[in-house]
Amino acid sequence: MSTKNQALIFEISRPGRVGHSLPDLDIPEQDLSSLLPDEYVRAQEPELPEVSELQIMRHYTALSNRNHGVDSGFYPLGSCTMKYNPKINEDVARIDGLANVHPYQPVAQVQGSLELLHNLQTSLAEITGMDEVTLQPAAGAHGEWTGLMMIRAYHEARGDSKRTKVIVPDSAHGTNPASATVAGFQSVTVRTDEHGLVDLEHLREVVSDETAALMLTNPNTLGLFESYIVEMASIIHKAGGKLYYDGANSNAILGIARPGDMGFDVVHLNLHKTFTGPHGGGGPGSGPVGVKKDLIEFLPKPILVKTASGYDFDYNRPKSIGRVKPYYGNYGINVRAYTYIRTMGPEGLRQVSEFAVLNANYMMRRLAPHYDLPYTQHCQHEFVLSGKRQKKLGVRTLDIAKRLLDFGYHPPTIYFPLNVEECMMIEPTETESKETLDEFIDAMIQIAKEAEENPEIVQEAPHHTVIGRLDETLAARKPVLRYEKAE
Repeated sequence: MSTKNQALIFEISRPGRVGHSLPDLDIPEQDLSSLLPDEYVRAQEPELPEVSELQIMRHYTALSNRNHGVDSGFYPLGSCTMKYNPKINEDVARIDGLANVHPYQPVAQVQGSLELLHNLQTSLAEITGMDEVTLQPAAGAHGEWTGLMMIRAYHEARGDSKRTKVIVPDSAHGTNPASATVAGFQSVTVRTDEHGLVDLEHLREVVSDETAALMLTNPNTLGLFESYIVEMASIIHKAGGKLYYDGANSNAILGIARPGDMGFDVVHLNLHKTFTGPHGGGGPGSGPVGVKKDLIEFLPKPILVKTASGYDFDYNRPKSIGRVKPYYGNYGINVRAYTYIRTMGPEGLRQVSEFAVLNANYMMRRLAPHYDLPYTQHCQHEFVLSGKRQKKLGVRTLDIAKRLLDFGYHPPTIYFPLNVEECMMIEPTETESKETLDEFIDAMIQIAKEAEENPEIVQEAPHHTVIGRLDETLAARKPVLRYEKAE
């Protein structure tokens, strides 16, 4: 990767250069400004860069080569499951008959696409142990909100409107309390015990006749399986509440355990995590939601159903929470997920989780002598380390993350969950080779030694990247989001 300073597109601009070739206009030119209200007409033309086509290609290709992604390097971002996206998924999603479906085409003309979606719904219901699935939600947090709105509708339909509280563990994803708030609930925190699991006694204390649901990730955000999940489900159900499954960590349990069998009533999945849709900037995501039988009538409408004459949408859903996403959801991501499920098969999906758990435990045990390990039991697909030992030497977890950039790795998630001091959350996924894991482990061990012997190297990192250490607080509070010409 070149460390040469990259000029801005505005800085290489020269008057008169153009990056396009268009045919001569063969109709009279129109003054469209008269069609717009005066307040929407610019006083002057925007100062856009003037560059050649070759300059455009070189400029943005050079910038793209500075990006880090799963295709270019190891990405152990805990809780995000940044695993490799098989390219066969991309090939299938680009098949003309799938990629070019128009959302307004008559149902009779898109029976193949609807069959694919219906099969995906059925597969996800089987994988999670749910009775019905909607593909509408656009991402994980959107799925959380959708599920909570169905829980709210369920309680209100029973005349139980006093259920206004959602219980969330202190190690939960930040989206959980946020989604609860947006859905009109009050978030109540339940503590984590000394083993990294939900404190059952505290759960019994916070449950009441106002409890609408418990939101839970299993395995949890510490990478630990909630071994008392059946008892927790019993506590919530006896109190009249529902159990919500945050599917962000589903990569640990595919083909091994199902949320529906654990007692969960609602589950969302992140297809862009567990089922290899592109993640982050390569998105968009998809957050299907599955429910048990007593919540089916509240699913977003329309519901895709199989009839005697084919596939169709059922709009006659009087208790539905309504549409939450236009058309077929994020269709292309759903196609990728379906391709992944069909190519892997049941045994392949189980191996995904077995290898993800194996990789995480291998990495955790090798790093344990060099960093603090707050929870010593076997982890699932991810684990947390603490940099408390390095902090005593003047090296913070942030410094360790920045130093990893010099080795060509994306850092793991840091300072989350909040209940682990100087936290590093690492998820290797099942797609990485042992050689890659060992190379990352060696880098982490070297950084730990540097913290002891020469901490300045870590404190001042990164040293070999295009941009050095940024003032992240200033960047967050006073971001510069557009080009401003220097006077």
